[in-house]
Amino acid sequence: MNQSPLHDAHLQFGGKLVEFAGWLMPIKYRGIIEEHQHTRKACSVFDVSHMGRLRVCGPDAEALLQWLCTRNLAGMDDGQCRYGHLCKEDGGVLDDVIVTRYGPEDWLIVCNGVNREKILAWLVKHAAGRQASVTDQTFETAMLALQGPRTRELVKDLLPIDLSGLKRYRCLTGSVMGFAYTIFRSGYTGEDGYEAIVPAGAVSLLIPTLLGSASQPREEIKPAGLGARDTLRLEAAMPLYGHELSEQIDSLSAGQAWCVDLSKDFVGAEAMRRLDQQGLKVNLVGLEIEGRRIGRQHTAVLSGDMKVGEVTSGTMSPTLGKNIAMASVAARVAAEGTELQVDFGAKRAVAKLVKLPFYKRAKSK
Repeated sequence: MNQSPLHDAHLQFGGKLVEFAGWLMPIKYRGIIEEHQHTRKACSVFDVSHMGRLRVCGPDAEALLQWLCTRNLAGMDDGQCRYGHLCKEDGGVLDDVIVTRYGPEDWLIVCNGVNREKILAWLVKHAAGRQASVTDQTFETAMLALQGPRTRELVKDLLPIDLSGLKRYRCLTGSVMGFAYTIFRSGYTGEDGYEAIVPAGAVSLLIPTLLGSASQPREEIKPAGLGARDTLRLEAAMPLYGHELSEQIDSLSAGQAWCVDLSKDFVGAEAMRRLDQQGLKVNLVGLEIEGRRIGRQHTAVLSGDMKVGEVTSGTMSPTLGKNIAMASVAARVAAEGTELQVDFGAKRAVAKLVKLPFYKRAKSK
């Protein structure tokens, strides 16, 4: 099992480690709800080193990624990032990724840890015959996410890097004390913040700077685990691979049409064009469920006595104090305000369709 470069820090700060996507990662430190709430009001540091970091270089790198990605990458500036999907011919999602252009012949793909080997093989397969090389940089680097409304304020005095001009979905590269870094203004919590890639050996210097020590921890910046990361992303209606996205679900039916450009050619485009013309059979929707029993993945959603879909992710929202879920349901019952039921077996609970996302942060520059 893989260990993150932050493994010692997880132990130092009391992280409860679990197996996740082949890695030993912290599910929580002080408690999921506390970590969730701290992220919504201040700043939390998440270890996301399990995410795949794949470098694609060469004269044909852009053409390769343009063919594989649902998002249109043409015209991207150096230092710009875009979210998109990599799909099969039938439109099924292989993974959702962040694509970053370092330069015209130098690109980075950040993919889900559980899909790293699959996506690496997919890139290598399609790079064959092209002037493009694919390098897995996952194990030589660490990746951190600093998330929360006070992140920019708190970090500016801790790091010897001026991030004041960094815009959303842009990145900054450079070197400090001989260590190369890339800092992105992005994240997966619904809050503002940064994600940083640094050499694995630099973590021992960076963690004390950000978090202090176990005996003298910082009050405003605290570590948070994968449990809070999941409840935060669900409130923000951000999809999770294996839940809202999979090889059996196409990008459009997963509610991600905004990152699909059907005017260009890419793997899976023809299938999605046909689906777009015919109309979607299912939609991804938000549910507010009565009571406190959480709708877990695959829990049936009913209209009367007929199953019309199933829950993809659910939680009791720490921010909103509501029982929320995302679900894939038949398009004919997917209108906002519709009342359905969640089937818990012996009991059912009323579930009202609501607009996504459940939580939306105040806009920042």
